[in-house]
Amino acid sequence: MLRTSSIVLIAAVSGGLYAASVDVVRVATGSLKGVVAGSVVAFKGVPYAAPPTGENRWRPPQPVAHWKGVRPAEAYSNDCMQLPFPSDAAPLGTKPAEDCLYLNVWKPAVRAAGKLPVMVWIYGGGFVNGGSSPAVYDGTHFAESGLVFVSFNYRLGRFGFFAHPALTKAEPANAVGNYAFLDQIAALKWVRKNIAAFGGDPGNVTIFGESAGGGSVLTLMTTPLAADLFHKAIIESGGGRTGLGPMRHIRDAASGQPSGEAVGTAFAEKAGIKGEDAAALAALRQLPAERVVDGMNMMTMMNPTYAGPMIDGKIVVEAPEQAFLAGRAARVPLIAGANSADIGFSFAKNMDEVFAPFGPQTEKARAVYNPDNSSAFRAVGSLIAADRLMIEPARFVVRMMAAAGQPAYEYRFSYVAESMRKQWKGAPHATEIPFVFDTVAAKYGKDLAPADEAISRTALAYWVAFAKSGDPNGEGRPHWPAHNAKTDMLMNFTNSGPVAEADPWKDRLDLIEATSASK
Repeated sequence: MLRTSSIVLIAAVSGGLYAASVDVVRVATGSLKGVVAGSVVAFKGVPYAAPPTGENRWRPPQPVAHWKGVRPAEAYSNDCMQLPFPSDAAPLGTKPAEDCLYLNVWKPAVRAAGKLPVMVWIYGGGFVNGGSSPAVYDGTHFAESGLVFVSFNYRLGRFGFFAHPALTKAEPANAVGNYAFLDQIAALKWVRKNIAAFGGDPGNVTIFGESAGGGSVLTLMTTPLAADLFHKAIIESGGGRTGLGPMRHIRDAASGQPSGEAVGTAFAEKAGIKGEDAAALAALRQLPAERVVDGMNMMTMMNPTYAGPMIDGKIVVEAPEQAFLAGRAARVPLIAGANSADIGFSFAKNMDEVFAPFGPQTEKARAVYNPDNSSAFRAVGSLIAADRLMIEPARFVVRMMAAAGQPAYEYRFSYVAESMRKQWKGAPHATEIPFVFDTVAAKYGKDLAPADEAISRTALAYWVAFAKSGDPNGEGRPHWPAHNAKTDMLMNFTNSGPVAEADPWKDRLDLIEATSASK
């Protein structure tokens, strides 16, 4: 019976026979042994860069050392160092550690006749939380659908985004500050170099991510360092104009924000480290990992000693909006969208402050966003903030790609799991993920309903079809029209199933567009 942890395939070659273990793959740095489960083989904890510890802390990803023999690739590595967020929609499956630059690959057990499309997942978590180990990120169903699926870890928080004058002096020729993005680029280079060994096509790679992962896709689409590393993109609730918020500059104060170096200096001084010389950098690299985290996660990330993604002139040279408007973004087929009850941050203290940003359009905005003249300014403010942060920017990116002649598709995810419909009026941030991955059983367990499973299979099918061909459509599901600014059609994943419709929120989003930074 050919069903063991080391399935052996027998094939005729030149009139003879050979045996090939499907759970052993040879990559550039050595051999890997994965785990077979049904029709899929998973390889987990595969190093794509050297451990970013010691002297490698706050350095670009360094090459992996070759190993001898067959390396077990049977379990996730540690997720990257962080303080886990108790309410995370995708709780980690491993203990965080600074040694974390590993990836995971799922592939069909039976080798296909041709090269398979590749999907590469980039997780969210506000750039301070997240990892590749959560159960809802399992790539099994993508591999079952005829793809090679990859997920990877990238550095977070101050490990992933940190600037300091001592670092700049030590690495004058290198891009510094945005180490998380350098990790992502290194992972994509690993895919280009090694994915053929898993049956994948390095010339047909789709990157996709949610929230900070979606923002990362935007960065990869607009950085010259990622040119030709991918061929299609999917952005789930990742913004589109300024990513997930305005970025500071690494060396210069701008727009009322201190520079990244100033923020890093403030952190160093808080840790008792002064100066801008090699001794200061050595002391920073010797800080315990927990001290670098310093209690920061998604609840406390608005922190004066954390810089976040920065404009550095090499990796990130401009905001996404500027790149798209100037035609400098990668011209690739695109899916982008957001959720019907997505996230937004309003700090307005009353209704007048809520509508102040609309200026001459204030009365029209009041009519569209507050037709009942409600006094619930926080709810109205959050609605506008979500449109401004997530929903209109997704439309903007889709429109830019469509105008550039690329197939571009917009979605809105409005489906709410049956067990949550009394609690949620719409689909909150990140709730589309288990449906796209078809991992709803891991998310909802005993509360899983047949309707949840049905919409999950459909969402997965759209994503898989897009990765294969650049078109999400296929038999057995509603047609998803490509975006056209005149018709403004999108695919709305509703509680009744997917519905292609003219955007019912067009008036709202037109107002947001009219008051965007580009106007």
